[in-house]
Amino acid sequence: MNTPELNFPGRIAIQQRVLPVYRAPLMDTLAANCSGGLSVFAGEPLPDEGITAAGDLQVARRVFARNRHFTNPGSALYQCYQEGLVDWLESWQPDVLIVEANPRYPNTRLGIDWMHARKRPVLGWGLGAPPIHGPLAAWRKVLRQRLLRSLEGVVAYSQRGAQEYLQAGIPAERIYVALNAAAHRPAQPPPEKPPAFSLRPVVLYVGRLQARKRLDLLIQACAGLPEAMQPHLLIVGDGPARPDLTAAAERHYPATEFTGALFGDALAACFQRADLFVLPGTGGLAVQQAMSWGLPVIVAEGDGTQDDLVRPKNGWRIVPGDLDNLSRTLHTALSDPFRLRQMGAASYQIVAQEVNLEAMAQVFIRAARQVAGIGQED
Repeated sequence: MNTPELNFPGRIAIQQRVLPVYRAPLMDTLAANCSGGLSVFAGEPLPDEGITAAGDLQVARRVFARNRHFTNPGSALYQCYQEGLVDWLESWQPDVLIVEANPRYPNTRLGIDWMHARKRPVLGWGLGAPPIHGPLAAWRKVLRQRLLRSLEGVVAYSQRGAQEYLQAGIPAERIYVALNAAAHRPAQPPPEKPPAFSLRPVVLYVGRLQARKRLDLLIQACAGLPEAMQPHLLIVGDGPARPDLTAAAERHYPATEFTGALFGDALAACFQRADLFVLPGTGGLAVQQAMSWGLPVIVAEGDGTQDDLVRPKNGWRIVPGDLDNLSRTLHTALSDPFRLRQMGAASYQIVAQEVNLEAMAQVFIRAARQVAGIGQED
């Protein structure tokens, strides 16, 4: 059930190390609900990160940070210094600042101090507070605790992340859950599909073609199905793993179609063709987009965001990297097309009612209002 939308009667500032292109719609949705506007401070990723960064935004203001990287984000000792953060705050004069709740960005501390010196609140935003291992683990944990304690509240991507912040000592009343979304609330009903497959079913993947996405396992799993059940495998996207995947598909599963990266109507046509969406590896907000098209989903468990999206009524969560688990689940899904259609309808309802950009933005607005001492009736 939809609730009346809240607005923030002032200015919000959001700090990000990098602003991926899929986050641009969230920033513009938030900005449309801020009477004073919203400004985003973010820099560029390293060339080998595989992140497509957003450019200028349509509603929100975009200010480019100069990121100075030390080592790389995969290292436990990675640091990113963002030059110009305090100058940006001086210019924008926000009423609330939202920062990445990540101690690996030392300049964030300067921004928090600047806000607190002016008695203005700061919210954190992050995946959670999972256990820390590796070099200097004890010291890194101390730095994270210091950062979290300095915040007036924290917004988690998932229920699992919220639980981790609670275990890290953040009071429950200062934790907000904005379920991770990359697509707007669907404006149209999902396409109607017959209760049985007319030809062979279509299994769809959308995302970057990287080794960690484990599309090699999806190709093997499709090849291992009984011949009468084998689907047309539709892989949408591009990336460094494409040559290896193309070669593997030619050898093991020729019923694989690689489209390259698609957008707009061409991408929509792929979602319309599909009967099942599969994400066999880590990451991938295309899951929510697939659900908005009424597709059941199979996803590998990861950072906790999948827990909130994928439930027994609309899909399956599988063990990442486990070919047997993926094969069994794919067999189960494709063996009952009528049940698959029911699960697709449940996917659509979850996205329409709970997990979408509008709902995510409203959690941020509510959190900003509360830390700023603004009542719901104001």
